[in-house]
Amino acid sequence: MIILAFALVGAVIGGITAKRRGGQRLDIAQYAAGYGMAFAIVGLFVTVFLSR
Repeated sequence: MIILAFALVGAVIGGITAKRRGGQRLDIAQYAAGYGMAFAIVGLFVTVFLSR
């Protein structure tokens, strides 16, 4: 569950970042996907850390 929350927050942050930089629709989607994956990996480590 933590992983999904991190991925969603990352996607939102990525979308906002791309929009502020003047990106088109596909740029926003790419940033959202990239940030979402990066934050999901961080969320995975947080989940593993908390479960131990």
